[in-house]
Formats: sequence, structure tokens, C-alpha cells
Amino acid sequence: MSRFKVYLILVSVVFIFFNCKKNENEDVNKETILKGKAEIYVDETIAPIVEDETMVFESQYDAKFTLISKSESEVLNSLFNKKAKIVVIARNLTKKELNIFEQRKIVPKITKFATDGIAFVANKSSKDTLIALKDVIGFMKGERSSKIKGLVFDNPNSSTVSYMNNLADLSGLADKDVYTFKTNNEVLKFVSENDGMIGVVGVNWLSQPNPSMNSIINNINVLSVKGLNKEGYYSPSQNNFAEGTYPLLRDLYVVNCQGYDGLGMGFASFVAGDIGQRIVLKSGLLPYQIPTRKLNIIRGQSNNEKK
Repeated sequence: MSRFKVYLILVSVVFIFFNCKKNENEDVNKETILKGKAEIYVDETIAPIVEDETMVFESQYDAKFTLISKSESEVLNSLFNKKAKIVVIARNLTKKELNIFEQRKIVPKITKFATDGIAFVANKSSKDTLIALKDVIGFMKGERSSKIKGLVFDNPNSSTVSYMNNLADLSGLADKDVYTFKTNNEVLKFVSENDGMIGVVGVNWLSQPNPSMNSIINNINVLSVKGLNKEGYYSPSQNNFAEGTYPLLRDLYVVNCQGYDGLGMGFASFVAGDIGQRIVLKSGLLPYQIPTRKLNIIRGQSNNEKK
């Protein structure tokens, strides 16, 4: 091959490389903290609140989010495999998981914005609306109870399964009388049709049910739970979240690994800001920061107004 041809090939390679980099930079520059398009991978057990937040964000800014709802395990795998850059999950990253990013010289931006919980639900025909957490854990370990015929989870890789396994100090679910489906709605439907089954779902699916699920929701009871070595039974209410009396609480986080000033930063700031926190408050979950109220005094009368 002549030197001239070699030279032409080298020039072509260099041209293509810099042209690709230019296009890549242009794509990044099209996105700002308030403008552009981005994907958000979300733990499906908390999908309703994230849908509400993105809907309001899109209504105020020139932005479009594509929500990809998956199990916690799938969301995190997508994050570690560099497929996902923005995720919303129902726990913080562990030290081991943070080490993965440290080795890549990446510092994830982690924003806590709400407190959710795990709820136990039963068929409406059941007269007992109370359940002790120790009985559920005992059932998971193989101890059978007259109160529980079976436990029903949404997905074997879900955050609810991970949460309960951690409490029970188990590495996996039992094979007998423990069932898994694919979604929280499937759990609710199954429990509504089967007496004695206890469903384990994210509270967010109860506080913000899809309208098509109303008849099913009306046929279940949300159980009050007695914590381990605790007294009293508490329902998964916003007030009990705030007081810390409900025993199955978990925090929600936005994890942003975009590495530039993009929609990940804008969305995290939004959900943690005043409007985003009001959306959380309205959803029935607990905001990380309770939105303030403004007290106006008008002609001797006081009016409590939202900002």
C-alpha cells in the first residue's frame, strides 16, 4: 500500500472520530437541566409517584421523560451496566454498590425525596385487620400460622421481596405457600379473590391506585402492623410515617449518574423542591421536607395559604 493511501486512511479515521465526538457533544448540549429528553428507570413498586412528578415537570418545562418501570434488581443492573443514567429506587445505594462507581471514577448524585412503606393487605372478608410482623417473618421461615394461608409478592426480584428478606435474614423466598406475580396490581387482585392470603405491596400503589383498580381496592383491607419488639398496631398512614411509628418504612431516592448538567439534575432538584414535595404530600407518602405554609393576616383574620 502506498504512503499516499495510508495517509488518506489516517485522515479519514481522524475525521470520522472527531465528527462522532462533535455529534455526541451536540446531543449532550441539546439537553439541559430543564430541556431535552431522558430515560428514567424506576422501581415499579413506586412508579405512581414518579409518574406524577414527571407529568408535572413536563407540563412546566420543555422536557420529555420516558419511564421504564422494572423490578429493583433490574433497575440496579441497568445502572451498573451503564444502560441507565437516572434511576429512582426505594433505598440508598450500599457501600459495595458505591464502590463500583468509585472504581469508575464516577460520583453518583443521590437525592432523597420521600418516605414510602411496605403494606400488608388481606381479603375484605377477613375480620382481622391486625397483623404482627413477627408472624409474617415466622411464616417466611416456614412456621405455619392459622392466620396466614399464604404470602403474595409482586416479583421475586422486587424491592418488597428484598426488604422482607433482609428483615427475616433470608437469602430467598420459601417454595411453599409463598407466591410471586409480576406487578403490584396482580397481587391486589389475587388477594381480593382469595381469603387468607396476605399481599405484600408498596404503599404507593394503595395511596394512588389506578382508577381501573377501584373495585379491587374496595375488596381488600390494609392491615395495621405491630413491629418487632414493639407495642401497638399502626396503619401505613402519612401521619404514622411522620411519627416513625409504622414499622415498615423505606426512603425513596433519585440516583443520577449522567455526569453533566442534564435532566437528571433538573428532575432531582424538582422532586426535592417545593412543588415536588407538595406532589409527594398529596400522594399520601411523606415528603422529605414538609412544604411550608404562608400565614396571611387580612383585616384581623388569618388565612393559611400555600405558597
